[in-house]
Amino acid sequence: MSIRVGKYLVSPLTRSLGQGRFAASVSIRSGRGSATHDRVLRFTPEFGSGEAALHYATAQGLDWIGRTAADQAPA
Repeated sequence: MSIRVGKYLVSPLTRSLGQGRFAASVSIRSGRGSATHDRVLRFTPEFGSGEAALHYATAQGLDWIGRTAADQAPA
């Protein structure tokens, strides 16, 4: 599930590490066409569920672009 915030597209990602552990990362994309820039942040904490890893990646992506999850609440 990606979130568009202004000129950014925040795409949280998770990966199974085995034994019930998960890793989190987030892609933050901006621009269009040949001017597209994609930054991928990978995080070192491990999580006990994919949902927890997804939540962490989403929060970190939003924080990186200077927003909070509360700013994304539907009006």
